[in-house]
Amino acid sequence: MTTAEGEATRTWFRRYRPVARPRARLVCFAHAGGGPSAFRSWHEGLPSDVEVLGVRYPGRQDRVVEDCVARMEPLADAIADAVKPLLDRPMVFFGHSMGAWVAYEVALRLHRDHGFSLDQLLVSGQVAPHRHEPGGEDPGAEAVIAEVRRLGGYDAQLFEDPELRELVLPAILADFSLVRTYACDPQRRVDAPVVALFGEQDEDARPEDVRAWAERTTGGYAQRSFPGGHFYLAEHETALLREISALLAPAHA
Repeated sequence: MTTAEGEATRTWFRRYRPVARPRARLVCFAHAGGGPSAFRSWHEGLPSDVEVLGVRYPGRQDRVVEDCVARMEPLADAIADAVKPLLDRPMVFFGHSMGAWVAYEVALRLHRDHGFSLDQLLVSGQVAPHRHEPGGEDPGAEAVIAEVRRLGGYDAQLFEDPELRELVLPAILADFSLVRTYACDPQRRVDAPVVALFGEQDEDARPEDVRAWAERTTGGYAQRSFPGGHFYLAEHETALLREISALLAPAHA
C-alpha cells in the first residue's frame, strides 16, 4: 500500500477494532445524514476476526469541514477507489437506507474496474434501486427535517438543538439530494449474493419493493425481517448482529 493509498483509506474508513489478520472485512455504509458512529459498537457483537469499517462520508462528524457530496457518481467513485487497498481479504458490504444504494454502486464499480467480487452485499431498510423514481423538486430544508423526524432513528433528536441543527443540516440536505436524483443503470447487476434486511413496520420499504433486490444480482438472493420500523437496527442491534454473524460464518468457515 502506497502512502497515498493509506491516507485515502484512513480518510474514508474508520476502524473501531483493528484486526491484524482479519478473515473478512465488513464495510458499513450509513443512512442519509449518518456516519461511521452508527456502527461504533458493532465489533462487540461480531466475531473477533471480522474487521468492521465504517464509511466516513464527507461533510459530517470528523469530516465536517469538508464539502458534502450530493450526487451518487462521485461519492461511489471515491469510495471504490479508497477501498482498493483493502481487497486482500474477503469483503462484505452492509448498507442501511441510503447506504444500501451507495454500497450497491461501490460493489458494481469494484467488479467492473477491478474484477473484485464481494462475498455478500447486505442491504437494509431500502427498496431495490430500480423501484426508485429519480427527480422531483427540492422539498426544502423544513420538509427534509420533517422527514427525518418521521423516520426517527439516530438523528431526529439533533434538530431539537439549534446549534446541532446547523451543524448536521448540510449533510442531511446533501444526502437527500443524492437520494432524490439517484438513478441506477437497469442493465447492471452485482455478482455477489444479496441479502435484504428490513423492519416489518417500515412503511418506506414495502416487501414487494425489497424483494426486487433479487433482480439486481446474479449471485442469489435472500431476505430477513425484524420487528420495528425504518431504524429497526437501532432497537434490535443484538439480533441483527447475530444474523450478520450467521451470514458471515458459512462463507468464511
